[in-house]
Amino acid sequence: MSDPGRKAADAVRTGVIVEPVSADRSLGQLVAEATTELSGLVHDEIALAKAEIREDVKRGAIGGGAIAVAGILALFSLPVFSFAAAYGIHNWGLGLAWSFLIVGGAFVVLAGLLAGLAVLKFKKIKPPEKTIASSKETAAVLQNAKPHPRGVRQETKSVARSSA
Repeated sequence: MSDPGRKAADAVRTGVIVEPVSADRSLGQLVAEATTELSGLVHDEIALAKAEIREDVKRGAIGGGAIAVAGILALFSLPVFSFAAAYGIHNWGLGLAWSFLIVGGAFVVLAGLLAGLAVLKFKKIKPPEKTIASSKETAAVLQNAKPHPRGVRQETKSVARSSA
């Protein structure tokens, strides 16, 4: 036996009101109802996916903005740290011009090392060999394929088109 209190509790918990099923419905009515419910379920799933994606895009945009601001602040701090390093070297007793040359030289060496690393990484880039081989194989198969013969209709009717 069904418990009416449990049905009410389930309806409150899930938000879905389940109506009792009549035994005298036809197969067509059952299929129509199942199709309607399935369509509703698909629409609800799509709406849920859209909401989740919208939240993820919002989080991604905020994260991307934070990274951009952090990068800009780091870029602006580079001259400040460069001056601090140069004046720190100057405090060790070296001339100010030599201090700035040492800091500038350190940046040039660091840039050269990073450029060398980039060149090494670029040299390791290869064309997509598996994709190229697969494409050539597909092209070879398609070149040998013959079109499906179609029957030619003897009775073709022309359609008069109006200019209006």
